[in-house]
Amino acid sequence: MNTHISNELIEMAQHDLHDREKLINEGKLTPGYNPDMERVHKINAARLEEIIDAIGYPTTSKVGKQASEAAWLIVQHAISEPALMKRCYTLIIEAGDNVSPQNQAYLYDRICYFEGRPQKYGTQFDDRGMYPVEDKAEMVRLREALRLRAHDEDLIVVHKAGQNLHPFDREFNNWRKNVGWI
Repeated sequence: MNTHISNELIEMAQHDLHDREKLINEGKLTPGYNPDMERVHKINAARLEEIIDAIGYPTTSKVGKQASEAAWLIVQHAISEPALMKRCYTLIIEAGDNVSPQNQAYLYDRICYFEGRPQKYGTQFDDRGMYPVEDKAEMVRLREALRLRAHDEDLIVVHKAGQNLHPFDREFNNWRKNVGWI
């Protein structure tokens, strides 16, 4: 196990969460993507990419459980880096049991959200509530298999074919286009 990289990943994730908490307390995190938070996410994403280039995806066998969870948090927050998020998703699938299957589910849904596709596992929410899912029965089955908490039935919104999932948020859609999600 690479202790230096493990400690660095944990520190990066703690820095992210600390800055996030500070911005929340100052009322500066919403609406939109706060530039200070984006800066932290981009710095962390760039360093994580270097780590991945050096050792592969930081799995539990390479860096330990806490550092692997920290790497996932960094990926999950790297929303202005779609190529990295997609690369990490592929690497997480390849890693199998060396990465939490719940983390795989969250990352899959996160990518769907930013691409404007319905999610599979029901992990993503926005200001309107639960982001739409592909198939309610399949979502329930997958969540049970992953031991994710069941959702209140009233929250579950099933995607309707042809439905534009981000129709009214021009600023968000422009941002998604600018960073490469669409």
